[in-house]
Amino acid sequence: MALRQIRIYDDPILRKKAREVDEVNDHIRMILDDMLDTLHNTENGAAIAAPQVGILKRLVVIDMGSGIFKLVNPKIVEQSDTQKCVEGCLSFPGRFGETERPKYVTVEALGEDGEKFTLRADGDMAKCLCHEIDHLDGILFIDKVTKWLDLH
Repeated sequence: MALRQIRIYDDPILRKKAREVDEVNDHIRMILDDMLDTLHNTENGAAIAAPQVGILKRLVVIDMGSGIFKLVNPKIVEQSDTQKCVEGCLSFPGRFGETERPKYVTVEALGEDGEKFTLRADGDMAKCLCHEIDHLDGILFIDKVTKWLDLH
């Protein structure tokens, strides 16, 4: 396992759409493990998407303290209600803003074993899933900020 460099600010890869993963194999599992190591080696990180480490594959790793989720080809299949959120991003260190996100989401993905699963989430986990899945489509939280915050 290795630490990957986090792409920041105007790195063009952050604006590109990631490709679907055709097969969950040892190489994909290695990337997911590297992403988790990279996430755990950051300050204040809850999740990371593959484009943030320069890989244009639809992969997301989440660790918000209640278990680790490794998602391959995640997609939101249902969402409802809205919530105001405070967001930051590992690719924009020190920047925080208010956004509006769905309060409830249902996400379908493959796990690192290649098996399909469904994840239902609300609150902060719903926000996190939306934020990371946006990364896979080249959409950044700065595109959704309604008000910038100074949290220093």
